[in-house]
Amino acid sequence: MTSIADIVTDIEAATALETYGLGGIAYWEVMDWENAAWQEHGRDQVLDELARIPTTPGAGLSPHAPYSLDVAPLLELPDIVRQRGLRLHLHLGEAAFEGERLATSPEHGSDWHLANVPSFRAMRALGFGASATSFVDRLGVLGPDCHIAHGVYMTAADRALLRARGTAVALCPRSNAVIGLDPPPVADYLREGSPIAIGTDSLSSSPSLDLMADVTALHRIARAQGYGDHDLHERLLAAATLGGAHAMGLAVGPDRIGHLAVGARADLAVFDVDARTVPDALAELVEDGAGRAAATVIRGRVRAEDGRLADDGRLAG
Repeated sequence: MTSIADIVTDIEAATALETYGLGGIAYWEVMDWENAAWQEHGRDQVLDELARIPTTPGAGLSPHAPYSLDVAPLLELPDIVRQRGLRLHLHLGEAAFEGERLATSPEHGSDWHLANVPSFRAMRALGFGASATSFVDRLGVLGPDCHIAHGVYMTAADRALLRARGTAVALCPRSNAVIGLDPPPVADYLREGSPIAIGTDSLSSSPSLDLMADVTALHRIARAQGYGDHDLHERLLAAATLGGAHAMGLAVGPDRIGHLAVGARADLAVFDVDARTVPDALAELVEDGAGRAAATVIRGRVRAEDGRLADDGRLAG
């Protein structure tokens, strides 16, 4: 692919997108901050780290997950990002305990927000049943400038909340399988019209970074979940292209990507398929597209061909 949402955990890797001429957003990952430490020095530390992330091609922050950050950083990180016109990304609905559950401690009342809980884990320990999705939404995290990864353990109400906030979800089915999670509810996302993209997660939990392998996995899962519409190939390919651009805020504007159109950036991923009709080519690419990338064109220049980086940056013709 030509543009990537790169979650950066090592500051030395922050320049990778710029170095290799890729598009996308480098998100500095923020995790393991408790309220007191955040207020004492965490905010200043993250601001210093954020200043080291190149703004070319794009930058943002990634609050890791609602269970790895206390309330104070989850409240302030969206403000830090939005004041600078950057982007947000977090893991959400990845772990089963993030899902909505029946409240068990009515003595605390029904609204966790009024209980002054310090964290999502503390909220759960007090017996509140709110989902992680509703938790971060009450803290102002979700929005059209934010996309999430995984989105596995979510109710229909959680998914509706994402749609209401304009928050896209990047589904990572192979990573989910490796770490023993349930398959994502891709059929529900498709039926409900939720904005979806497709991700690989990292090599620590995925067999490879070949996005088309995750597209194929989602096709299999959607069919197993009863999605029988004839548009599945088209919609999954759209999720891998325009859906990813939309999730990163790159689907509109003068430098837009993700689709073939006059005025859009000349970014192309070229695949070798045997089919000779468009519907058959879509089916072949979605159902068996892994390992078939033949060339990558970024801003009209060939950057990779047959698995090798291009040395001369020649014009694509």
